Amino acid sequence: MNADTQQRILDAVDAGFDAQLATTKEFVAIPSTRGAEGPCQDMIGDLLRARGYEVDDWHINVDDLKDLRGFGPIEHDFSRARTVVGTYRPPTDGGKSLILQGHCDVVPTGPLDMWETPPFSPTIKDGRMYGRGACDMKSGTIGALYALDAIKAAGFRPTGRIHFQSVIEEESTGVGALSTLQRGYRADACFIPEPTDGKMIRSQVGVIWFRLKVRGFPVHVFEAGAGSNAIMAAYHLIHALEKLEAEWNERAKADRHFKDVAHPINFNPGIIKGGDWASSVPAWCDVDCRIAVLPG
Repeated sequence: MNADTQQRILDAVDAGFDAQLATTKEFVAIPSTRGAEGPCQDMIGDLLRARGYEVDDWHINVDDLKDLRGFGPIEHDFSRARTVVGTYRPPTDGGKSLILQGHCDVVPTGPLDMWETPPFSPTIKDGRMYGRGACDMKSGTIGALYALDAIKAAGFRPTGRIHFQSVIEEESTGVGALSTLQRGYRADACFIPEPTDGKMIRSQVGVIWFRLKVRGFPVHVFEAGAGSNAIMAAYHLIHALEKLEAEWNERAKADRHFKDVAHPINFNPGIIKGGDWASSVPAWCDVDCRIAVLPG
């Protein structure tokens, strides 16, 4: 790309930035937590249709995916789950094809009293937008859409096919992205514009979600020594997994992609539930965990 072409595109990006920011705020304002992503997908579909893209909007059928490599089990109501893909097809296909993929699902807000501003009332302060999902990754999704707008506004037309994909379940199972593969979407390259550190990343850790299910032996607390405390047992298992995390980070020092990354493998016990009564030695404890794994 010569300097003149680059400058024309950058000027078009600047010219459209206020509109991009307004669209991003509207997108972030939608509380698209797990199972509630539908309004975001409606918005993306409308944005794509308004721009003349060929839109494919479908409900995800778990039965179509469950036997595919990479499938993660779904444990919540999935009846309204959808994927939206907008496709640009050049008059003459003469270039490399591209997938631009963003996810619209967001993680729970956590305690509202720890937010300085409401999580779904996006606020701009000191050059940053604050709101649940602003960084992860609604700004990237809208940024990619407006990047395509800028190319067009600068007077250029891509010569390769482009699939703009809005998926769900990125924060958990990944079946939204998997559904695009099951649907048959392929390209020469895929770019995911999630703004992690603002850098290009060519390799990523995988993720295992798992649940520790510990069973104890319940007795009244006055004879606690005669029972077995499931919560304390889970505590010891968590410490053992922290040792595994340390071992895997040592292994990462020899990995060609992650040898220069500090602590790429992270273990997190994220949800803990256990016991039925404060005066009873707990008979059960469940801990939902997440740990990263190196590629391969």
